Amino acid sequence: MVILATALHILAAVVWVGGMFFAYLVLRPATGPMQPSERLELWSRAFAKFFVWVWVAVIVLLLSGYWLLFDDLGGFAAAGVHAHIMQGIGLLMMLLFVHLYAVPYQRFRRAVAVSEFAAAAAALNQIRVIVATNLVLGRVAAVVGATGRHWE
Repeated sequence: MVILATALHILAAVVWVGGMFFAYLVLRPATGPMQPSERLELWSRAFAKFFVWVWVAVIVLLLSGYWLLFDDLGGFAAAGVHAHIMQGIGLLMMLLFVHLYAVPYQRFRRAVAVSEFAAAAAALNQIRVIVATNLVLGRVAAVVGATGRHWE
């Protein structure tokens, strides 16, 4: 069962962090030459699809992470420092995503729906900052997760 939990945890992290990597470092530069209305509508469609997967990833990461913490690592007291670092980073990332989804993304969706492209662009910039932050945090968490057992 630990193998299943580990596989689910890794796959969920790959979906979320890989999606942010693609969005920030590939899709964002590729949309630069587009007209603002086309670019914002593309982002609206992309976010609508991607955020479903992020919600799934968040749930899977929480369940599999705590499953591993208690079943494989012996609980909070017995877990190594790497597990606590990953947990802290993961919870921070999740809080940032919930904020992103609840505030700037909702502003972005409403603005695109009524063709208020200046407001949509401002909200998109807020989303970009949060995604950049979560991308860095996700990469740190991946390194900690991959190397942490070797620290002790």
